[in-house]
Amino acid sequence: MMKGAFRRILLTCSILALQQQVFCWGFYGHRTINYYAVFLLPPRMLMLFKPNIDFITDHAVDPDKRRYIIKEEGPRHYIDLDHYGHLPFDALPRSWKDAEAKFGEDTLRAHGIVPWWIPIMMQRLTNAFKEKNQAKILKLSAELGHYVADAHVPLHTNSNHNGQYTNQQGIHGFWESRIPELLAEKTFDFFIGKAAYISNPSEFMWKRILESSAASDTVLRVEKELTSQFGGNLKFAFEERNGLLQRQYSTAFTMAYNSGLKGMVERRMRQSIFAVASLWLTAWVNAGQPDLSGLSGRDFSPDEKAQFEELDKAWKSGAILGRSCDN
Repeated sequence: MMKGAFRRILLTCSILALQQQVFCWGFYGHRTINYYAVFLLPPRMLMLFKPNIDFITDHAVDPDKRRYIIKEEGPRHYIDLDHYGHLPFDALPRSWKDAEAKFGEDTLRAHGIVPWWIPIMMQRLTNAFKEKNQAKILKLSAELGHYVADAHVPLHTNSNHNGQYTNQQGIHGFWESRIPELLAEKTFDFFIGKAAYISNPSEFMWKRILESSAASDTVLRVEKELTSQFGGNLKFAFEERNGLLQRQYSTAFTMAYNSGLKGMVERRMRQSIFAVASLWLTAWVNAGQPDLSGLSGRDFSPDEKAQFEELDKAWKSGAILGRSCDN
């Protein structure tokens, strides 16, 4: 009986580990960021976004699911800035045209394109607002939120993105999944204020990405220092997660890490929420501030609904195409 119970525990842990690979900010993190971003919007936008907050929240993770279908999706979530030198990375042109001319498209895509993908998504959302296409507005808003949030994660800007070069495998999910899931509802403050119009979204996001890069060394250093203090026996523990027993970073180690980071995860989540809401607002303003109360309310077409179902099937049963958060 003891052996049978142990096997069940191992099976449960394996299943949860596979599921956790899907989402880089973490299922909880991306959903939380999109959810709270809605409440920063002005009333003329809130009349559309608030009734559809469940869709915007649930579909915050669609871009990660798409990584199980489209190989080209992966590089849209990160950029290995250290490949291009050192802060402030002046050798890397900020415009796609100039960067492509200098390094070539293959090199840029190999090391991530998130700062150039976000403006593309911004333009698509702006066009959707101009068209007053409710389905597109909701879908693109949810997905834009994902990419903007990813750009705020320090290890999304570093080639050592999961500590694989420094014997710190798992640190990626530790920073952006374990800490928020354990502490966000108890201690994080997500009431921020109002969204703001961003006159230069590309410049705004490059600033946030450079902030992420500057913090990446701290993310790695603090974890290594704590590991030497705690040791392996106290670093990990079998604890409950989503109602199931799972081997994960212990509560004590997680809290010590969050303290050592001096609230970095909470700050980056708050900044993500503000950035997501502000870029939604900016797309709407750039579209001419259309009246969202008069939308057709068109539901998603059968083909569009089928695509959502395909995404779910892919991440549940397929293999990720390209870089994952765990290697």
